[in-house]
Parts: sequence; structure tokens; C-alpha cells
Amino acid sequence: MTAKRPKLGQHFLTSARYRRRIAESFSIEPGKLVIEIGPGDGAMTDLLAERAGRVVAVELDSGLAASLALKFAGIANVEVMRADILETDVGEICRLHQTAAAYVFGNLPYYITSPILHRLLESPERIRAMACVVQLEVAERITAHPGTRDYGYLSVLAQLHAVPQIRFRIPPGAFSPPPAVVSALVVFDMLTKRPVADDSRRAFLDFAKQSFAQKRKTLANNLASRYGADRVRDELRVLEIKENARAEELGVTELARLFDKLI
Repeated sequence: MTAKRPKLGQHFLTSARYRRRIAESFSIEPGKLVIEIGPGDGAMTDLLAERAGRVVAVELDSGLAASLALKFAGIANVEVMRADILETDVGEICRLHQTAAAYVFGNLPYYITSPILHRLLESPERIRAMACVVQLEVAERITAHPGTRDYGYLSVLAQLHAVPQIRFRIPPGAFSPPPAVVSALVVFDMLTKRPVADDSRRAFLDFAKQSFAQKRKTLANNLASRYGADRVRDELRVLEIKENARAEELGVTELARLFDKLI
């Protein structure tokens, strides 16, 4: 019998072995709050609840949310929230539970992985650590180093806020229905000190996005419309970076230094 495809692009993690590996790879302090994104049928919710003080499971699908509410009706430390994570304020959940920050886990729908990461990282100070199951190709972009093919804006977004690491790959057969791609668990160790001030973070990310707008172009050309190509080259010289550098050659700290020079 063919498994029914879950709504919203979800692939349920049905392998008990991989669920256990994920739980063991994500260190949660006892008694702390965990926010779970897209809990599906609640298989990971059980394991998270064993380790956490409280789990808030955020599920958009009304049918799944109702089933989860029934499943965990007798579990005191699990709360099901029917909501869209893209419209959910992580900080508000923390405030409601009277805690400074939460752990975040998600088996993220592939087609909205980037928007979800953007939303979560709007409040990095409210996140203790994150663990996300994502498409391997996306995991490699998140964790890529400067000068490599996969390094780009998503790498900068993640590495501005955290040290992300791929812990292991997850084969399609671990899911139902099996996706057409290999997945991976990425664990984000959040940075307590970031190279950009909090009040400049959005402006810096906009700057980074423009820097990577056309990867074959130099930084000077990509940023010319905003700052002027000559000025960008001048500031690169001051920073002892070659004038024809491309964005993918600069780490987050170097991009932040250039940003500070140009604003």
C-alpha cells in the first residue's frame, strides 16, 4: 500500500533508529523549553518530551494538530500549538513560559527551509540551540566555508548567528513517504557574540544579500548601485582584501568589516 503523502510537503521520520540518533545528537538541558516545528505524528515529540521540561509543538495542519492534541492529552509537559511557524514569535512563546530562551527542533519542509530559518533567526537571543532536519544540499549550503561552491547568502545568514554542523545524513527510506533526496541533521550552536550589532543585523543581511546577488560579479559590481564601485574597491584596499574579490571569498567577519566601512 502506498503511503499517503502528508500535506504541506511533509515527510514523516518513521525510522526509530534515526529518531533516536537525532535525540542523542541534540543536547537539551533538563527542565528547559523546546519548540518543535512541524511535529507531524508526534514521533519526535515523545523523545523530546523525555528530555525537556516542556515541549511546544507548532503544527500548521489542522488535522495533524487535532490528532497530536489527542495523543498528548495526558502528557503534562507537551503543548500543541496550531500555528504557522512563519507567523510565530519564538520570543513570545519564551515569554509565555517565563524563560529567556528555548531549544528549537524541526523536521523542516524542504520548500520553505530558508524562510523558516530567516524567521527563527530574527530572535537569535531567544534560541539556546537548534537542530533541523533539512535536505542535504541545503545543509551543505548552511555549513559551507568561504571559497567553496556552496558558500552563499544562506551560509552567511546561519553563520552570523551560529556555528552550524552537519551531524549525519539521513536516507530517503527513513521517511514516509520517502523524499527524492538525501536529508541531514544540522545542529546550530548559537553564538553569544556576533560580528554585527543587533540593531544593524537586518541591514547587514540586506547588504549580504546584495553582495551575493550575482555570484559571478565582484563585490564592487554587486554593490555599485548602492555605494559606488570605486568606493567599495577603496574600502577593500583599506581592509587588505583584493579589489576584485567576490562575496563568496569573504567570511562573515570580513563581510561585517566591509559593511561597517560602507554604512
